[in-house]
Amino acid sequence: MVETTIKRLIRDVPDFPKPGILFKDVTPLLADAAALSRVVDALAEPYRQGGAPTVDRVLGIESRGFIFGTPVAQRLGVGFAPIRKPGKLPWRTVSESYALEYGEDRIELHEDAVHKGERVLIVDDLLATGGTLTAACRLVERLGGQVAGCAVVIELGFLDGRKRLGERPVHSLVTY
Repeated sequence: MVETTIKRLIRDVPDFPKPGILFKDVTPLLADAAALSRVVDALAEPYRQGGAPTVDRVLGIESRGFIFGTPVAQRLGVGFAPIRKPGKLPWRTVSESYALEYGEDRIELHEDAVHKGERVLIVDDLLATGGTLTAACRLVERLGGQVAGCAVVIELGFLDGRKRLGERPVHSLVTY
């Protein structure tokens, strides 16, 4: 079962990046080729019907969303585009701000990464408070795309990030 594998391979790092935070480290999972392949398959599976993808594009959120999102796009046979921190993309971008615990941050996407009417899957490693994923969804919608789903390896259910995403579908492999 993929959930058991994930829980076995996720390393808890206390007080990172600051005191009081219990960081869920995915690097041991990434180091296990067989487990990584199973996780990528599990992330992609709900977005395939009769062998065909139900999405037109996969977006991955910097940086671990790139690691998981690119092979998910490959499994589905669709293109991939990165969502990055400000100033990291070389072409014209659209940006979206979102609230942090103390302050605000922003993400960007190439303005031609999503086309009107495309069904988009957004991939990241973790759903916590939902701020980054919600901002990513708003970027897709501003460009005329439809959020077909948000797929994450880990969901921190006690932080209620899913609520912030509203009616947008969320697929998580393991919930803490």
